[in-house]
Amino acid sequence: MKLLRTIRLDSSDTFIFEKAAEPGEWAVSGAFVFWNADPSKLDGKIRATFRGGFLGISTLGWSTLVQIVEATEDDRRAVVALLAEKLVSNFGAPTFDDAVAAAEDEVAFVQSLSAQPRDTLIAVHRSFEEGAVRESFRTLRHRGGPKPARAFSFPEVEGEDEQPDENVDLIAIAERGRR
Repeated sequence: MKLLRTIRLDSSDTFIFEKAAEPGEWAVSGAFVFWNADPSKLDGKIRATFRGGFLGISTLGWSTLVQIVEATEDDRRAVVALLAEKLVSNFGAPTFDDAVAAAEDEVAFVQSLSAQPRDTLIAVHRSFEEGAVRESFRTLRHRGGPKPARAFSFPEVEGEDEQPDENVDLIAIAERGRR
């Protein structure tokens, strides 16, 4: 079976997101974090998180990319249990049983995203359309042959049909983060 782990190719997550996930954390989409948010009122780092972050379960930090990795059934059970604990302690799940059921759904969704080959990287783009959160995912993977020496020398992008209609000024984001 395969699941998702956060990956950090550079330090950009540390200034894009309010809290960056640690590399190697088990990850889920994290869209549920925004279930009651008004997207028109999201700005700055919160908006960046909504638009393009995966939730690292251990720290509840965010990652721009996740990596598909091999996992055992014990790993899956541990991910469900950890996420269920976080849903109770941080997100107000009414009971632990409800939290486990929700965590099972999140992990099942992660498994559906992990149908690609191991080591494939995945990015998310979230938007709010017609009263619902919409997620689209892009995969980046090695084209074959010998592995490249650098992380950015290999991407083959799938799901590039839609381009986000928003420009991101990373310099302005970084400057706001320094204040």
